[in-house]
Amino acid sequence: MDDHDRPLRRESLDRNPVRQFECWLAEARAAGIELPEAMTLATATSSGTPSARIVLLKGAGEDGLSFYTGYESRKGGELAENPRAALVLYWHPLGRQVRVEGTIERLSTDVSDAYFASRPLGSRLSAAASPQSEVVASRDELERAAAELGRRHGDGIARPSSWGGYRLAPAAWEFWQHRLDRLHDRFRYRRSAESWIIERLAP
Repeated sequence: MDDHDRPLRRESLDRNPVRQFECWLAEARAAGIELPEAMTLATATSSGTPSARIVLLKGAGEDGLSFYTGYESRKGGELAENPRAALVLYWHPLGRQVRVEGTIERLSTDVSDAYFASRPLGSRLSAAASPQSEVVASRDELERAAAELGRRHGDGIARPSSWGGYRLAPAAWEFWQHRLDRLHDRFRYRRSAESWIIERLAP
């Protein structure tokens, strides 16, 4: 059977969307898809002006999906104004897409510190040196700032207070499976009290 035409049936779905997501993410990794954790993050200002970009999923569990970025970046500013967001993960070789919508909160400083410390030195220097989303004169300016931080702090650079993690707490999930006849399979999980209601959506 063509990987792009695998039916998605209601009875094959896990009652828990997190477990369903973990299953699909594991299958994307097993299929050798490059960066299966890459996801589009959509945010909006308080007046509704949208923006979107790719970030990397760094954790998924019952409490939500997490990622890291600059608090003073454009997305950080929009999340401060309007703490709601949407995520999309797309795995073309499997013909699958997952959409998630919900509210956003910052991760604790301890969690952000621990993740920052786990990153390669170059990534830590770049995060600390870059005034994310601001206009800069040149790449040379950024490279000089990163090099100077490296000279001053070596491997002991601490997480800047302007950088850290966020968690999206899902209010709705959607699982989409491509079908060759374009009559795609779509299922939505929506929160109802302490449980999830699963509904088939028209493609």
